[in-house]
Amino acid sequence: MKNNRSEKKIKNKQNSIVRKLLKWMVIGGIFSIIFGAISAFCIYYYYARNLPEIATLRDYRPQTITTVYSDDGRKVGEFYKQRRIVIPIYKMPPLLVKAFIATEDSRFYEHKGIDFFGIIRAFYKNLRAGAIVQGGSTFTQQVIKNFLLTPEKKYDRKIKEAILAYRLEKKFTKEDILYMYLNDIYLGHGAYGVEAASENYFGKSVSELNLAECAMLAGLPQAPSRYSPFRHPERAKQRQILVLNRMVAEEYITNIQATEAINTVLDIKPRKNWFIEKVPFYTEFVRKYISEKYGDKALYEQGLKIYTSVNIEMQKAARSSLTKGLTELDKRQGYRGPFKTLELDKIEPFCQDYNLKLLKNPIEVEHVLKGVVIHVQDDGEPENRYVTVRMGNHRGVIKLTDMTWARIPDVDVKYFEGKITHPGEALAVGDMIHVKVKGILEDAKFMNPDDDEGKKKEKKKPSIAEDTLPEADDELPGADDDEYFDESEVLWALDLEQTPVVQGAILTMEASTGKIKVMIGGRDYRDNQFNRAIQSKRQPGSSFKPIIYAAALDKGYTPASMIVDSPVVVKSSESDFTWKPRNYGKKFYGPTLLRRALAKSYNVVTVKILRSIGIDYVIDYSKKLGITSHLRREGGLALGSSGVSLLEMVRSYSVFANLGYLVDPVFITKIEDRDGNIIEESSLAKKQVIDMSTSYIMTNLLESVVKTGTGKKIRVLKRPVAGKTGTTNKQNDAWFVGYTPEYVTGTWVGHDVESFLGWGETGAGAAIPIWLNFMQDILKNKPVKGFQVPEGVVFAKIDAETGLLPIPESKKTIFECFKEGTIPKEYSPKPDAIDENEEIWKFGAD
Repeated sequence: MKNNRSEKKIKNKQNSIVRKLLKWMVIGGIFSIIFGAISAFCIYYYYARNLPEIATLRDYRPQTITTVYSDDGRKVGEFYKQRRIVIPIYKMPPLLVKAFIATEDSRFYEHKGIDFFGIIRAFYKNLRAGAIVQGGSTFTQQVIKNFLLTPEKKYDRKIKEAILAYRLEKKFTKEDILYMYLNDIYLGHGAYGVEAASENYFGKSVSELNLAECAMLAGLPQAPSRYSPFRHPERAKQRQILVLNRMVAEEYITNIQATEAINTVLDIKPRKNWFIEKVPFYTEFVRKYISEKYGDKALYEQGLKIYTSVNIEMQKAARSSLTKGLTELDKRQGYRGPFKTLELDKIEPFCQDYNLKLLKNPIEVEHVLKGVVIHVQDDGEPENRYVTVRMGNHRGVIKLTDMTWARIPDVDVKYFEGKITHPGEALAVGDMIHVKVKGILEDAKFMNPDDDEGKKKEKKKPSIAEDTLPEADDELPGADDDEYFDESEVLWALDLEQTPVVQGAILTMEASTGKIKVMIGGRDYRDNQFNRAIQSKRQPGSSFKPIIYAAALDKGYTPASMIVDSPVVVKSSESDFTWKPRNYGKKFYGPTLLRRALAKSYNVVTVKILRSIGIDYVIDYSKKLGITSHLRREGGLALGSSGVSLLEMVRSYSVFANLGYLVDPVFITKIEDRDGNIIEESSLAKKQVIDMSTSYIMTNLLESVVKTGTGKKIRVLKRPVAGKTGTTNKQNDAWFVGYTPEYVTGTWVGHDVESFLGWGETGAGAAIPIWLNFMQDILKNKPVKGFQVPEGVVFAKIDAETGLLPIPESKKTIFECFKEGTIPKEYSPKPDAIDENEEIWKFGAD
């Protein structure tokens, strides 16, 4: 009994303790809840006080690229700090959106901005790693991080992010959040957003992507560099498979669709450098203009759309013509030698190393490659002499007939008199050279002239993987071995090449509108960004003479005016300098009609005309024609002694083509902001600066330059062309500016540091071939047009020798054009008559 009471007492005591413990636990729990709520409120209040306003995201206007377009709306350039192209969510394929959701935020449509399961998972992994290695961020949180907070990985930032994410979900729809996320996410190689990434990797708009391509993009956000399809295609493929499996797990696609996507071969495009690949000199001009007028922020961040006058096809033709012309000119000056010479034991390592590059970029016709000379064949008849060149695992042959130009440079030797007769005069075994691939060598009989059967080598498609190299113990093909050729080996036909040192520029204006269709400011923009079409001011030489002659027409001269080509001495009024101008041929031609003087580019006649009409008058006249550069007051102005730009010369000639109207050059036709509002638009701005009759007569005179003068090479164009060559005194610069009724084109050739171009490298020899090749290309299949004859111009028959009205005894007569009222009234004197009319010689010798 006593024991029962004792046990009951102990039990009551225990129950009492339990009740007290429960009581305190309840009280503690209540206090904990209250304390937690207060703490949570304090934390929320602390972090929520100065948070950014969610409303700022209503006007979502991230940095986006400025795009430059050609005259037909094709993209030719981009400017940006972040390469982003913002597109609406409805233009994104639904499968692309699902791919991103399945991989990056599978509970996107379920959570309210914060995925607590994701946060717990990330917290656990970070705790195990002892560092922050994974985030549990939702799309909503990433939008907050990218737009409203910093990207640093700290827990207090995550608290702010969570608060703002909740607010964002209350204010915005899920589609709004996806729109911001998918346009902002960084996807590697400078691409922000799915549209820019799609262009980067696949060369097309995101709206055109298939499932396999969508999955590839969706695998990039976690580590764009690590999973880059460019750099790490195997990793990218594994990541793509993971994305497709996640889509299957989320029931967005079937297993069959996933398998088909995995087996789809993706065409990963090489990254385009829009600035370099299309029209770099043109787009750089546009960049500077926008930067100076609207500022760098507008240029690089505000997504302008800039529409230009440039024509891509014409630009390609101009680049090809300029490259061809400069290369041919450079070769006429001789071969500057190999860029390096290898010891025999260094040839094999070089070829093996270079072959790795050829595996990535297979040999194609017109490619310029590095090669090493392994055999020089100097013996035999000229047609049997050649050089064998090795390029990686490939071999090619340069025939003597394709390298006779490779003489040692010598400005005193005419290029056609200094041709080499043996390949060994230019090259030796071990020389590293540049070669251009012409094609597969179709007939190699010349390499085995003693082969009586005349067998041709077996032809087959070249294979880079084919091992055509000698074994390690074999003797190096070359020095004294004529029997090393394998009958089954593919040989390439090659040209010896070298990088030209001469520069050039070409610019084309649409005559009637002033639109600049072509502007190339140098041989290669990647080597030198100086724009010689607009920035360089060089002496135009005789190409300046048309301005002198136009001024003379407005001072009473006519095409039939007679000027005596005879010695003259020019003394400077500002110094003791005395100058005796002379013609290019170093002879004088006596009485000369103005037309012939311009066509043949006689210097002395032009100097006399300048002295007759006055230097100041010519300077003022030049300004009317669009010359803005400073022109020196000197007699040499007649021969183009003052520096001007190619653009100025083209614009001044356009006055003749436009019947006296000066048009403003138009590079940019329209500029729109990112919303499509026009902020600048060009309009035709023209002003009549000289009479129509003067401009037409100048055109007619300049047609004679092409028909009978220094521009005769252009006659092969077989259409009306007017123009003028220009060569400076020391042959440092060569020009040709010419026009058809449609286009005015100018070409310039010279060295950046003024120096002699070479024997015979005049405007006719160096500049015209470039102009002609280009114009032949752009005018083919276009109708032939003639120059319009305006009112106020009349034609009359004159004596070709005197410029006066003809008589029966006149040996030759021509129809000449005149302004109304200026036709000669006097007749040519009879051959046996004594000429007492001094008026004929009023423009004679001083």
